Amino acid sequence: MNPRDFRLLPVAAGVWAAALLCAFVTGWSWGVAGGAAAAAISFVALQRWSMQRSRGGGGLVVLLLAAIAAVAVSAALSAPARERAAEWSGRVVEVTATVTSSASIGQDGKLWFDAQTTGVGIRGESNPLSVPVRIGVEPGEGFDLGADARVVGQVQATDAGERAALIVFSTEAEVVRPAAGVFDIAAGARQAFIERSTRLPEPGAGLLPGLAVGDTRAVTDALNDDMRTSGLGHLTAVSGANCAIVVGAVFWLTALFGGGRMLRVVLAATALAGFVVLVTPEPSVIRASVMAGVAMLTVLLGRPSAGAGMLALCAVMILLADPWLAATPGFALSVVASGALILLAPPLSRGLARWMPAPVALAVAVPLAAQLACGPIIALFAEQQSLIGIAANLIAAPAAPVATVIGLLACLAAPLPLLADVLTASAWLPAAWIATTATTTARLPVAELLLPAGIGSALLVLVVSASVALVVVRARVPPGHAPPRWLSPARRLAAGVMIVVLSLGGARVLLTGPLATATAPDGWAIAACDVGQGDAVLVRSDDEVALIDTGPDPEVLSTCLRSLGIERIDVLVLSHFDLDHVGGTAAVIGRVDAVLHGPPAEPTDERLLQDLAAGGARLSRTAAGDRGVLGSSDWRVLWPARSSSAFPAGNDASVVIDFAGGGVPRSLFLGDLSAEPQRTLMRTVRLGAYAVVKVAHHGSADQDQGLYETVDPTVAIFSAGIDNDYGHPRDKTLDLLTATGAHVLRTDTQGRILVGIREEELQVWTEKAP
Repeated sequence: MNPRDFRLLPVAAGVWAAALLCAFVTGWSWGVAGGAAAAAISFVALQRWSMQRSRGGGGLVVLLLAAIAAVAVSAALSAPARERAAEWSGRVVEVTATVTSSASIGQDGKLWFDAQTTGVGIRGESNPLSVPVRIGVEPGEGFDLGADARVVGQVQATDAGERAALIVFSTEAEVVRPAAGVFDIAAGARQAFIERSTRLPEPGAGLLPGLAVGDTRAVTDALNDDMRTSGLGHLTAVSGANCAIVVGAVFWLTALFGGGRMLRVVLAATALAGFVVLVTPEPSVIRASVMAGVAMLTVLLGRPSAGAGMLALCAVMILLADPWLAATPGFALSVVASGALILLAPPLSRGLARWMPAPVALAVAVPLAAQLACGPIIALFAEQQSLIGIAANLIAAPAAPVATVIGLLACLAAPLPLLADVLTASAWLPAAWIATTATTTARLPVAELLLPAGIGSALLVLVVSASVALVVVRARVPPGHAPPRWLSPARRLAAGVMIVVLSLGGARVLLTGPLATATAPDGWAIAACDVGQGDAVLVRSDDEVALIDTGPDPEVLSTCLRSLGIERIDVLVLSHFDLDHVGGTAAVIGRVDAVLHGPPAEPTDERLLQDLAAGGARLSRTAAGDRGVLGSSDWRVLWPARSSSAFPAGNDASVVIDFAGGGVPRSLFLGDLSAEPQRTLMRTVRLGAYAVVKVAHHGSADQDQGLYETVDPTVAIFSAGIDNDYGHPRDKTLDLLTATGAHVLRTDTQGRILVGIREEELQVWTEKAP
C-alpha cells in the first residue's frame, strides 16, 4: 500500500483524542479550540517567516490543528444546552421530542429509543431545548423514526462522556404526530415484514428482522446471549457489513448488465440511501453508511487502495458532526474493525496462506483481523471475550448476505403479499442457519472467556492480539531489502506469549470439559455457585437436582454446572425476578423439568417464564404450604403467604424454601427477605434449627436477629460478589451469624462452596481458602 495512504491517520487520532477530552470535560472545549487555532496560526506564521514551505508535512499539521479546533467548537456549542438539561435531573418533567432511532425492548420490559428534544419543562409549560435523550416507555405502536412524542416522567442526567444528555423514565407517553412521508412508508414496510417473519418457526423467525432491517425486538434474550457469546452479535446490528452487502449486491447486478463504474456508484449510492431510510437513519446506521459511501468514492476515483486515508477522513467528518460519538463503544468498534479489514487482513491472509489455500486464508483473515483489533476495545466495556467467534463467523458468514438481501427484497415486496411471503420464507432458511450456529457454538465449553472489564483486561487482550498478529503476519519486503532487525526477536517474544496463552487455555479446556468434575467431591448435597453478586444454589438428592435462582450471568452459571457435572435441572426455584437472581436463566432453558416461581411484577418476568415454558418446563406459581420431593428429600415452601398483598412482588415476596432428608442437611434458603418479612415468617411458620442457612439478601444489614437465633444454623452461606458496590455481606450481619455459633462461608472470598453430610456430620469444601 502506498505510504501516502496513511497521512490522514494522525489527523483522525488527534481529532478523536480532542473529541474525547471535550466530551468528558466540556468546560475545556473553548480552551482547546482557542489553543489549537492559535497553534495553527503560529505554525503558519513561523513557516512564512522562515520562508520554508513543506510539501505536505506542514499542511497536515495545520489540518490537524484546524480539525481539533473545529471539533472543540462543535462540543462547546452543544455544552450550554446539555447543562440546562442537566438542571432538570431528578425531577418529573414533560418532554417533547422527535424520535431519532429504532426502538428496542430493554431488560426492564420498556421500549427504549433515542430522541432529540424540542422542549423540556414542567407539565404544560415546556421550554424550548434541543438535546439528545434516551427515553423508555411502555411498549406500544407509533414510536417510529421521525414521530413526535410527548413524554412525562422522571429524568436523570447522564455521566460525562455519554451521548444522551438525559435518560427519561416515562409514566405517560403519547405520539403527538406519527412519522410522515418516507419514514411512515418505511415503518409500515418494516412492520409488515416483522409480522411475516414472526409467523415462521424458530430458530430463525425472530432473528430474520434483525438480519435484514436491524429490528431486534423479536430476538429472545436467550438467543441474544448466544449471539453475543458466539461473536455473531454484529449481524443483528445494522453496521458497515450490512451496508457493504447492499452496495456489493447493487455493484454486482449493475456490472452483470454491463453498467460502467459511474452508473454502478450512482445506483449503489441510491440503494444505500434507501436502505438507510428503511432501517431508520439513526446515528449508528448513518455512521456505517458514511463509511460505505466513502469506500464507494474511492472506487469512483479509481483509488480503492486509499482506504485507510478515506476511513480516517470519514471518522473526522463524523466526529465534527457529533463529538460525543468519540466515547461510544459502537463508534470505536466500527472504525477499528474497518481499519483492521483494510490494514491487517491482507498481511494476515498472506501469512495464513503459508499453511492453507489462499481463498481459505482470506476467509479466515477477515474475522481474525476484526477480532484481534476489536478485542482490546471490547475488554474495556464488557466482561465477555468470545473465543469461538472466528469459527462461528466462518460458519455463519456465508448465510448472512443471503438472509440480508432476500429479507430486504421481502420487505420491499410488501405491496405484493404472495411474493413477500415467498421471499420471507426463503430468507428464513439462512436466518435459521445463523441462529443454530449461535446456539450450538455458544454452548461449547470454551465459547468465551470472562475478564473483568477495564484497562487492565484491555492491555492483556492487546498483548495477546499483538502476539497473534506478529506470529501470523507476513509483511511484504521490497526486493533487495532485509526485514527490520526488530522483527525476529519480536516474533520470538510473541511466540513465547502464545505458548503461555495456549497452555493456560488448554488447561482451562480440560478443567471445564473432560476433567470438569474432577475438582468436585462426590459427596456434596448443597452447592453455592460463585456467580458474583447474586444467588445460584444447587441441592442434590439421589441424582435429582434443584437449582435455587440462576445468578446474574448465564456463562458463569454454565461454568458452575459443568464443574459439577449437572446436565438437567429437575426443579428450578426462582425466588424473585431481580436480575441478580434470574439473569443467568438462559443457561438452563431447555434443561428444566419444573419451575417454582414467586409473583412476577414486570412484562420481562412473564417473558422469562414463557421462554422456560417454551423450553419444556412446567410452570407453577408457588406460595407457602406447597410441598414436594426431590429424589428422597422433602421440600416445602414457607413464603410468601398465599393471596397476601402485605408485601409486594420483589425482595420481600421472595420464595423461601427448605429441604430435609434424603442425604440433604436440613437447610433453609431465605431469598432476599428483609427484616420485616423475616419477622412475619418466624411468627407464621414453625422453623426450628437448621444445619445450613443461605443468609438473606447476600448478607445485607436489614436482618432480623431473632430469626437467626431461632434457626440456629451450623453453617451460614453468604452469596455475594467480591468488592461489590453494596458492601455485602455487611460486618453487622457477619457478626450476627458468628454470634449464633454458625460457621460462616462466603462465595466472595472462598469461591464455590459445597456442603455434604456423612455419618450425621457436615462436610464442607471450598474452592479457595478464606
